[in-house]
Amino acid sequence: MKVLLHDCCAPCGAQVINALQQDGHAVAVYFYNPNIFPRKEYDLRLAEMKRYAEKLGVPLIVGKYEHDEWLDSVRGFENEPEGGKRCEKCFQKRLAEVAQKAQEEGFDAFATTLTISPHKPAEVINKIGKELADFYGLKFIDTIWRKNEGYKKSCEISQEEHFHRQNYCGCEYSKRP
Repeated sequence: MKVLLHDCCAPCGAQVINALQQDGHAVAVYFYNPNIFPRKEYDLRLAEMKRYAEKLGVPLIVGKYEHDEWLDSVRGFENEPEGGKRCEKCFQKRLAEVAQKAQEEGFDAFATTLTISPHKPAEVINKIGKELADFYGLKFIDTIWRKNEGYKKSCEISQEEHFHRQNYCGCEYSKRP
């Protein structure tokens, strides 16, 4: 199956790419993260993903950095707690873009690295992914990647590859104390 993988950063993407390939899927990575702020952080995460994708020979598609549009999409939810309604809006925006790109480019399915994080609500993410898959006529791979030591493996790969590891999700609101 030809899978378009939404990726937020190399530390999260590395293990998921490996798992999808081990399952026999042809994987391409889509780096679409208009939520990441500041731009310097976005550029650093993208550079790390480019380096790893090149090493693996995995195609990488880079989406537009539309931070102002992203801010509009979460307007009114700025004060929500991390993991709340603002994050749900963010997941919706990013995964909708990935699903649309997957359909346009002839992929069979799409997936996201977001469920590798122990800090993300996998059930919410997978629900959004399944709804978008139905809308776009695709399959959504709803694996919770952090299970079966997935998160631990991603940390090990990150250490081996000397990846930049951020200490916040990406948006300016997740940086708040």
